[in-house]
Amino acid sequence: MLRRAFLLLALAAPLGAHAQLSIEITGAGAQRIPIAIVPFPGEQALGASGGQTLSGIVRADLERSGQFRGLEVPPLSPAPTEASPVSYPEWKSRLADALVLGSVASRPDGRYEVRFRLFDVVKQAPLGGIAYTMSKEQIRATAHRIADFVYQKLTGERGVFSTRIAYVVKRGNRYELQIADADGVGAQTALASFEPIISPVWSPDGKRLAYVSFEAKKPVIYVHSIADGRRQVAANFKGSNSAPAWSPDGSKLAVTLSREGGSQLFLMNPDGSGLRRLTSSSAIDTEPRFSPDGQWIYFTSDRGGSPQIYRMPAGGGDPQRITFEGSYNVTPRISPDGKTLAYIARNEGKFQVALMDLSNRQVTILTDSDRDESPSFAPNGRMILHATVIGGRGVLSAVSVDGRVKQRLSATTPGDVREPAWGPFVD
Repeated sequence: MLRRAFLLLALAAPLGAHAQLSIEITGAGAQRIPIAIVPFPGEQALGASGGQTLSGIVRADLERSGQFRGLEVPPLSPAPTEASPVSYPEWKSRLADALVLGSVASRPDGRYEVRFRLFDVVKQAPLGGIAYTMSKEQIRATAHRIADFVYQKLTGERGVFSTRIAYVVKRGNRYELQIADADGVGAQTALASFEPIISPVWSPDGKRLAYVSFEAKKPVIYVHSIADGRRQVAANFKGSNSAPAWSPDGSKLAVTLSREGGSQLFLMNPDGSGLRRLTSSSAIDTEPRFSPDGQWIYFTSDRGGSPQIYRMPAGGGDPQRITFEGSYNVTPRISPDGKTLAYIARNEGKFQVALMDLSNRQVTILTDSDRDESPSFAPNGRMILHATVIGGRGVLSAVSVDGRVKQRLSATTPGDVREPAWGPFVD
């Protein structure tokens, strides 16, 4: 068994550069905020992370969101800092609507102090700033927090640059469950196996992952601690154990089990106790997902003759059908605000990400690819991460909920990337 699956115990130790994802922006929002992010004096002492300076990472984060357009800033002398007086007419002439100034200074304890301020050039007013104390190893984390601050101040929505994503990379006969920053950098391997790993899903507090591993020659559900790499079996019943989903408070898992014949939905505690059956049908009921308020479970079923999405009370009850357009709609994912439903629809022979407004049941196809799977909302609900196939290779893509912003994330070395899950906000 040890040769079939092995844990990398030092989860905190990052892999080499070969494990990273590269991001290509294939579409951007129509109305992007022009922002000037001036290189922070002193940041050269930090070095670069992935070839980027601290201010460069902030700019890359904001541009990747599709909401911002970073302006080229020529070398300025003297180099301005967050404490420098701001000439708003000068920055307006540079076509900037917003401005970020900052500085980096070394401390006696060997760490660094990073300060920054954000300015609204149009309104000629400061919008606030923060000081962080960090080590050189925390360049990316600090830059993501700065980008989150800027994003929220200028859009009114919480930024997701400090969040993480989980996904599976398949290289040859080896599968790796990896965790990376939202920009695909800093990948770490949580589990490596010579058997498939599927369906990773984050706990609401971001401290655990539930997933399905075939290392026991059958699908078994595990719950995995991110901090120390320890894991426990959550479901290893007779037959298949699959499709785990956390309740919003993290106290329960909805799962699909075939222990009593057929594939049906069950509710259980994360340690495997308290098992209770939710559905009883002759159909295949699978892919459960809780609504954000915990009142409903959405799931896929072929009880109507073809795979469609249904929902039922989380405590059990009669299911009601949600999707009616087309003969194939699967993998329901509810937006963080509970107002929209993302899923995979078969559309003219293509499998694409669809979005339904639950108030009026209006459906929009968001992608133009043809082999999409596993949609996952960003925790602010702005983007949807999903897997697809391009050029015969599995990659991750992201699309905004209005369909305008598109990104592609692929492994920097040969391999198929699949099964994405976007992690929650973690304070």
